[in-house]
Amino acid sequence: VITNKSSFAADIIVANADYNHVEQTMLPKRLRNYSKSYWEKRVMSPSALLFYVGLNKKLDISHHTLFFDTDFNLHAKEIYDNPKWPEQPLFYTSCVSKTDPKVAPKDGEALFILIPVAPNLDDNDQIRKKYFQQVISRIELLINQNINDHIVFSKSYAHRDFISDYNSFQGNAYGLANTLFQTAFLKPKLKKFYIPMVYFL
Repeated sequence: VITNKSSFAADIIVANADYNHVEQTMLPKRLRNYSKSYWEKRVMSPSALLFYVGLNKKLDISHHTLFFDTDFNLHAKEIYDNPKWPEQPLFYTSCVSKTDPKVAPKDGEALFILIPVAPNLDDNDQIRKKYFQQVISRIELLINQNINDHIVFSKSYAHRDFISDYNSFQGNAYGLANTLFQTAFLKPKLKKFYIPMVYFL
């Protein structure tokens, strides 16, 4: 194993990185289990648009909240059947400071927002801003509290971050989708065909 610090001899190597990335960028073609076309035909799990929000006020909201105030079937179709940015996404919030007061100032809150979205979408700052404003407005409406005027910190995370930080194929958040033809023995093999001491997690 060659790293940027040294080289190491190993009896067994476990690849804990994105399977596609390891195969397509770290190994020569002759040692790959699967071709580029194989990966292009895979169905990937959803990605996610995440927001990390700091507030200078307390909210009357639970630690975990699911906002299912719009059409579930439509959002699911916009992830799986007709992949695109959703019109009215469902989303999840975690107000971590409700159970761990150390993550926010005494009179503030730390809020995490997750919107499931299709992988392989165009991810830009304008889109992120649009969805941030949309979910904040919907939370305000549903809990009947002002949030927008009390935001002191916000950060977003989506496809391009999953790719740059984790080399995640198509910016997915969870790996291969659990479809019938991608489960059990139909999943990519955990052992390398051509390098017997290499395994994938």
